[in-house]
Amino acid sequence: MLRAVYPGSFDPVTFGHLDIITRSAKLVDELIVGVLVNNAKSPLFSVEERVKILEKTVENIPNVKVIPFEGLLVEFVRKMEAQMVVRGLRAITDFEYELQMAQTNHKLEPELETIFLTTSLEYSYLSSSTVKEVAAFGGDISQFVPHIVIERMQEKMDKKGECKL
Repeated sequence: MLRAVYPGSFDPVTFGHLDIITRSAKLVDELIVGVLVNNAKSPLFSVEERVKILEKTVENIPNVKVIPFEGLLVEFVRKMEAQMVVRGLRAITDFEYELQMAQTNHKLEPELETIFLTTSLEYSYLSSSTVKEVAAFGGDISQFVPHIVIERMQEKMDKKGECKL
C-alpha cells in the first residue's frame, strides 16, 4: 500500500490546500493530512479545530485521513508507515525552501521520498496568511476557502468583536 503524508499548518485550509489534497489522493492508496502543531506560530485555530475543519472538508475523499502531529516530520511519517511526503509549490520561493526541507528529510530518513505538486494556476497566489488578512479587513474570502472556514472564522471574529465577514 502506497501511503503519503501531506503536512501543513492549514490555518486555515484554503482551496489551494484542497487542490493538492484532491490531486495527491488520486496518486496514492492512502493520504494522511498531517496537521502540524507549530509552537513557533500563534494560530487562529487550535490544532483540534483545524483537524475538525479538515475532516469535514475532505469527508468525501475516502482515502484521506486527517491526523495532528508535532515534532519532526520524518518521525511522523515513520509512525504513519508512509513512504512519501507531498508538498505543494506555488512559486520559485516555495521551491527553494521545500527543496532544502526535502533534502534534510531525505538525509534523516533515506527511504523517504518527497513529491512536489505545483498548485493549480487559479490558486498560485493563495496562502492562509492572505486569507486571514483579507478576513481581518472584512473582505470576501468565499473564493479562497470552503464555507466551513468562513463560518468558523466568523465565530472567532464575533468573539473578538472584529470585522464581520
